[in-house]
Amino acid sequence: MKTKWYFINSGPCRPSYNMALDEALLDFHSNGEIPPVIRFYEWNPATLSIGYFQRAEKDINLQAIRDQQLGFVRRPTGGRAVFHDSELTYSIIVSEEYPDMPVTVTEAYRVLSEGLLEGFKNLGLNAYFSVPDTAEKKQDLKNPKSAVCFDAPSWYELVVEEKKVAGSAQTRQKGVILQHGAILLDLDEDKLLSLFNFSSDAVRERMKKRLPDKAVAINDLTDRHITIEDCVKAFKAGFEKALEIELVPYELTEKQKQYVESLEEKKYLTDEWNFRK
Repeated sequence: MKTKWYFINSGPCRPSYNMALDEALLDFHSNGEIPPVIRFYEWNPATLSIGYFQRAEKDINLQAIRDQQLGFVRRPTGGRAVFHDSELTYSIIVSEEYPDMPVTVTEAYRVLSEGLLEGFKNLGLNAYFSVPDTAEKKQDLKNPKSAVCFDAPSWYELVVEEKKVAGSAQTRQKGVILQHGAILLDLDEDKLLSLFNFSSDAVRERMKKRLPDKAVAINDLTDRHITIEDCVKAFKAGFEKALEIELVPYELTEKQKQYVESLEEKKYLTDEWNFRK
């Protein structure tokens, strides 16, 4: 008998709701209300999310976000800024005490990301885990060259042809792991770079030249056009295989929905959270 986890496919949601729901699911699982859960979602409008520790004013061109009518939200997880546009986002909520779950963040990351690896295989892509193997790559992890998430792969992130295809981040609270990440379908490099502050035009140009060597979208790797629906199917099956689980569709109760909306209002919709120093 395979262990049953819940599965939620939220579709396109507003940025504040996306982050509130991820945090709420962590709380529900911590309280024992629900088993582990995997959730897929998208963003409406396209959104820039920043990591828990990032400083918005320093790194981000907030005027460009307003001008382009994009969403903006701070994640509960670390890592660098991610532009969520043409992508499928996933989140995994599971107890730290789950059977065979490694204690270290890096190894737990590898175990949970096996589902992504299987998902890419289901799409016919030869993805593999990045393991920083040179002193320079390891130094890049400690002191990233930029605020852009897809500038470089971290330990056990997914790469194809040495280029990053999925960026993920993790937090642990209340005995529960929350890992979420972006699976890129298409990448608009100019739009992405317009959202960041650079010390000079020369630095921006250098970054623009470097990005195609660092990050790649699924639809730049294959002749057939892969859709969100293709990804949902491929990655759902990938997680089921890798984690040896059965994913059971789940809908929130009315009480749970109210909790999510309350968390959204009190936290993820506030300037105090999104723009804190």
